Amino acid sequence: MATANSISCEIATNLRTDILKQRYLSGERLPSERDLASRFDASRGAVREALSQLEQSGLIEIQPGGARVKPIEAASISVLGPLMALNEIPDTALVDQFLQAFGALSALTAREAINHASDEDMNRLRQIVVSLNKQAKDFETMQPPWREFLKALAEIADNLVVHLISNDLRAQFVEQMVRLGLSPELRKQTVNEVLSSLKRAIANRDGDLAHAAVQKYFDEVRGAVHKMVDSRLGAQRKLVG
Repeated sequence: MATANSISCEIATNLRTDILKQRYLSGERLPSERDLASRFDASRGAVREALSQLEQSGLIEIQPGGARVKPIEAASISVLGPLMALNEIPDTALVDQFLQAFGALSALTAREAINHASDEDMNRLRQIVVSLNKQAKDFETMQPPWREFLKALAEIADNLVVHLISNDLRAQFVEQMVRLGLSPELRKQTVNEVLSSLKRAIANRDGDLAHAAVQKYFDEVRGAVHKMVDSRLGAQRKLVG
């Protein structure tokens, strides 16, 4: 038997999809609570809770006369995952924007971490990079140690804001990349150069070099993902045609 919470979450999910697919445009009012309750065969209380969830995500604004849709730019980062999931093949620009933002944050964190790391921290990073070297076979194989490396950098940098933003970005985006089977083919030479630079950065406590290495890695991922998504879109067009 469905609970009130599960019903309100289902309503919120459906309305969120409608908004993200622009079935309701920015500035438009959503149907009344009564009409939504009828549509979803639910109580007005469940509808009210669903609307509250959408307001918390920044997609709507609840006003005395009803709920009005806000511009997508006003939404919180919580809509990133649902945006990715709208289509079988994600929007290329959205993927690129995420990787650009996440890469910049990760590179900044790498510089801070290396510049402030203790000897114990450096040993920890050194061990993870060794693991990365051993598992540098392909993008998918590298992901567990790479996530461990980024997590370690965030903990060492002790920048709570960057840590929280990175957590949210990973949760909202990386999970969708895995679900969609996005496993880009990275150039081995570039990966080797990144890992070599990270080794030197740790050995010499060079935060700038660590920043450059992490940025180079994400630039490589951006290019590879873009190429892969374009290839999928091309194959899809051929099937449709």
